[in-house]
Amino acid sequence: MAMQSRARIAGHSIHQTLVPLPIGLLVGSVVFDVLHLVQGEARWALIAFWLIVAGCVTALIASPFGTIDWLAIPKGTRAKRIGTLHMIGNVIVLVIFAVSAWGRRESPETPALPYQLLGFAAIALAGLTAWLGGELVSRLGVGVTPGAHLDAPSSLTHPDLQPADARSSRP
Repeated sequence: MAMQSRARIAGHSIHQTLVPLPIGLLVGSVVFDVLHLVQGEARWALIAFWLIVAGCVTALIASPFGTIDWLAIPKGTRAKRIGTLHMIGNVIVLVIFAVSAWGRRESPETPALPYQLLGFAAIALAGLTAWLGGELVSRLGVGVTPGAHLDAPSSLTHPDLQPADARSSRP
């Protein structure tokens, strides 16, 4: 049975809509760190630094909406356990990237290798937490609108999105 997201806009989960941005930014930071390590050009490390900062900020924006959805998952379910692991793992990822950014702040163009390695470790953990998030949605139906199917009506016209007055005036 699907469990609709509690934090929605236009019928879609806000958390699921926002999380691709921090994931992309943080993965991008690792790509630019690799370029920096391979080519030695300072600009790649500087780009990586700002991608980490932007990734951390956007993760902080997405996280309250995930927390709202997590609070709605019934206790004692596999979904609650998976959601808890997903959340704790993502907090750890965010802390690791924040430490990496903090360590780079004085000289973002020439970061010490340990701060780059932190990003590599964090992105490996982020891969696991992303899989857990996919398990929540794809396997356990968290954040999925009940009645979703291949021919479901548009979320913009679905009755759940209409004001209460409009629903009650229907025959």
